[in-house]
Amino acid sequence: MTSEQKKKLERKLWDIANELRGKMSADEFRDYILGFIFYKYLSEKMHLYANQILSEDGKDYLDIEENTKEGREYLEAVRTESVIQLGYFLKPSELFSQLAKRGKSLLPEEEEDKEEEKAGADYYSQSKFILGDLTKVLSSIEQSTMGTESEQDFDKLFEDMDLNSSKLGRSTGKINSLIAKILVHLDKIDFELSSADADVIGDAYEYLIGQFASGAGKKAGEFYTPAQVSTILARIVTLGKDRVKNVYDPTCGSGSLLLRVQRELAADAKPQFYGQELNRTVFNLARMNMLLHDIHYRRFDIRQEDTLTRPAKEHEELRFEAIVANPPFSAKWSAHSTFESDDRFSQYGRLAPKSKADFAFVQHMIHHLDDNGTMAIILPHGVLFRGAAEGHIRRYLIEDRNYLDAVIGLPANIFYGTSIPTCILVFKKCRENPDDILFIDASGDDYFEKVTNKNELRDSDVARIIDAYKTREFKDKFSYVSPLSEVAKNDYKLNIPRYVDTFEPEPEIDLISVTNNLSAIVKDIADVDAKIAEYCNELGIEAPS
Repeated sequence: MTSEQKKKLERKLWDIANELRGKMSADEFRDYILGFIFYKYLSEKMHLYANQILSEDGKDYLDIEENTKEGREYLEAVRTESVIQLGYFLKPSELFSQLAKRGKSLLPEEEEDKEEEKAGADYYSQSKFILGDLTKVLSSIEQSTMGTESEQDFDKLFEDMDLNSSKLGRSTGKINSLIAKILVHLDKIDFELSSADADVIGDAYEYLIGQFASGAGKKAGEFYTPAQVSTILARIVTLGKDRVKNVYDPTCGSGSLLLRVQRELAADAKPQFYGQELNRTVFNLARMNMLLHDIHYRRFDIRQEDTLTRPAKEHEELRFEAIVANPPFSAKWSAHSTFESDDRFSQYGRLAPKSKADFAFVQHMIHHLDDNGTMAIILPHGVLFRGAAEGHIRRYLIEDRNYLDAVIGLPANIFYGTSIPTCILVFKKCRENPDDILFIDASGDDYFEKVTNKNELRDSDVARIIDAYKTREFKDKFSYVSPLSEVAKNDYKLNIPRYVDTFEPEPEIDLISVTNNLSAIVKDIADVDAKIAEYCNELGIEAPS
């Protein structure tokens, strides 16, 4: 699929979302449209895989008669293989295309029939009712995984698609009509899962997530990191490597950062992905996103809980080669005294303050960083200079452990939900450059473009940052390599202007030119005054003094 075709698919999906959500906000409709796209994806994947199994018998999965003895035998054979390979199972009658076919039959074809539709629930007889069937199908997908390896990855995956919600309509009939329309519209789109480019639908899905994020205000920060910023982090943690063993994001949101790392690796690289997410809805989004990008259910383990206070036990002993994160900025956390004996925090002697968990996330990530690994985390600028416990932790990381590799300043207003300037901190346990820290200031007007009400990094801006990180060279007003001794003299404060001089001297004032301009202005004023006096004289009135 060409780049233009991909964009066309993305536009089609977004147009469907906008056309069908009615008065519902984009943020509210997000979970429905993304859930339906995911259901269509699972169906098409199921159909293709079942046909592969049935190819020797020359059968198409949709032709299997579910209620005959032969049909049941075929279904059982397909079920056994599908649950192992795909992680789930759908019967032919449960496929998206079949429900869409039923949905099409209950939408009025002629303009005059729309009056019938307006009648609401009365228009939909039991034979035309689709909501109940759809609810059963989504439940069936989850049930097909129970007791199998994939159970955790599909558990309650569709719980945010409340098909009886008043958000979808004021009556059951209206909701039924809307759902039918969604099914019919989506069924017209070919996801081309049989093509070599398996990421087509995954990329379209991420595009939609980004579009929903742009309209979600502060909530967007919970689930989406702008693609260009994700790319910077992904390239940094994979620099010099075309494969990594595993990737971790302790605040993974929709999983976009984890998936961005995959793009920077060799095409056949298959790292394990690990993540944790507090918000249940976003956690479901992350699991869907993984599967839509054709990441096999055995290759990812994403858990739902508070990373700081209840880290996933399944991840406790793991160490990761690549760690990326965009945690909630200056979030509150308990900072309870019991954490003083927690292996993640105990060696520092201080806990991050209750009102600002930024360094708690840093400590958690460093605890899980492998000796050959790289971690990159997005944080607010306050972590660079705040004192008290944060100053103590910062000093320990630099002076005692020497883990900090680079500080990269980003422009303000590039994230959804906040306009504050941010930075990327890069940490390594075994640094190639142990005697210095690299500072990059990419916050100036030359390093982004303004798009509507946001600032956006361009591909060239990303490339410039990555090149500066690779070369570690002094570049006037952009990058500076500071010896550790200089950082120590600055009391381990990392304010970027202390190291990267971006001061622009005021242009020299030409006093002769200024004097001549003033003289010309005085002369002009005198000429105007003379003209006014002349007019006043003609009118026989006193000229103003």
